[in-house]
Amino acid sequence: MIKTIILSVGLAASSLSLNVRAQDERAYTEGPVTEEDYIQVEYGHFEEYIDWLNSTWKPTMEAMKKAGLTIDYRVFRLTPKSPDQPNIILWITYKNMAALDRGVEQEAVAKKAIGSTEVQNKARVGRNEYRKVLGTEYIRELILK
Repeated sequence: MIKTIILSVGLAASSLSLNVRAQDERAYTEGPVTEEDYIQVEYGHFEEYIDWLNSTWKPTMEAMKKAGLTIDYRVFRLTPKSPDQPNIILWITYKNMAALDRGVEQEAVAKKAIGSTEVQNKARVGRNEYRKVLGTEYIRELILK
């Protein structure tokens, strides 16, 4: 009888340890990382900003995709609740966090697509007259198992 009790307790304990081990594993895998840039375009300059996105930003993003540096990109228009909120969000999706460490390669692709760093900086200053970058955020997709 004592052997039966000891055997039952041992089996119960071993099944508990299997459950603990299963619970110790993540119920998700880490997926792609998306950079979100929050932009506020001044009233009356929206079409001008869209023209820049089409003429410069989009070709650069296409070159980044072709080079394997990004997965995707998107542009979203928002209706801000207050004057200090963005009305445009730019999304750039990377395979993982390590892809963010490829800045030198990204700069080389951008130089080929839109010109030298000096040219890019002058264009940024010009855009700053009618748009404001409110911030950047990185979000990571979690793929549930």
